[in-house]
Amino acid sequence: MAPILLGVAGFMLAFVFDWTSWRRVAYLKPIAGLATVATCVTALAWVLADPARYNWPGWTALAGWPLTVAGGLLLVYSLFIEIPFTQTYARQGVGNHLITTGTYALTRHPGVLWLGLGLLGLTLVSRGRLMLLAGIVWFVVDALYAWLQEVLLFDKMFPSYGDYRNRTPMLLPTAKSLARCLRTLPRLQSTAQALITSSTERPSETP
Repeated sequence: MAPILLGVAGFMLAFVFDWTSWRRVAYLKPIAGLATVATCVTALAWVLADPARYNWPGWTALAGWPLTVAGGLLLVYSLFIEIPFTQTYARQGVGNHLITTGTYALTRHPGVLWLGLGLLGLTLVSRGRLMLLAGIVWFVVDALYAWLQEVLLFDKMFPSYGDYRNRTPMLLPTAKSLARCLRTLPRLQSTAQALITSSTERPSETP
């Protein structure tokens, strides 16, 4: 249970990071952020190293790898690329504005979904008994962490968060939020704009 509890401590450090962002505590914000990442990575490596394994069929690993890769890439995209990295994680205070497009139009906490996807994939790949338990506990704790952010912090950190809450689901996507997500993803936006531009610039054919 020790590595699982270490992972829970990582989520607690993440809340400390959010609090230091809101309270504009000098120098403590990047320290809390690095401590969060180091704690979570250590806990995950510790869990995966546990030798107890389920005797699951080999296809589970084949099914798990795509889930692991997809969950990991989406988590990195939502947490470190889609939002301003320097302002969010390094500079004092919070970001300049609330991100409500892309995966943040899908749900208000897309990272919870991507973490759950990645943990499921790692469980299937490793077949680890401890990994299964850790995945369940960490996913529940991450959802609780998201709820605490909603209740205690985000309305104070972002003045427009109430409007965002009214139009975007917290965790479970809807058909409307999925459509809004796809419509506002940067890559799809640029592709659509390029298609529109090319079609308007194409010379018309005379009969």
